[in-house]
Amino acid sequence: MTPEQPATAAGGRRPRRQRVVLSDRRRSRPVARTIMELEEQTSVGEVLVSYLVRAQLRSALLMTGLLGAGLFGLPLLFHVLPSLGDMVIAGIRLPWLVLGVLPYPFMVLLGFWYSRAAARHERDFLHMIER
Repeated sequence: MTPEQPATAAGGRRPRRQRVVLSDRRRSRPVARTIMELEEQTSVGEVLVSYLVRAQLRSALLMTGLLGAGLFGLPLLFHVLPSLGDMVIAGIRLPWLVLGVLPYPFMVLLGFWYSRAAARHERDFLHMIER
């Protein structure tokens, strides 16, 4: 094959050209209109953004409440039931063990839950915009 000869398919014919389409034009108009409403801060855009903000705020407040109840509940538990404070496990008093170890996995689980909830809210927001 010389540089002047074009590449041909197995029967001596040129391969058929394929058209590559990067976007679906029929679907882009409503999405573009919604994005434009968000960018121009119209009343529809404000409603959509306020929905996202409320959902994120609700998750944050719930997470904060659970974190506060968990972290402030443990010392309160030892204050209400002082007999638990006298227990010894593996040579370590129970309050030191519970207050020094238990909060960390609890906070990791709460962080994981909050991250998943925030991603779900954003995904719902994007689905709402695409409609």
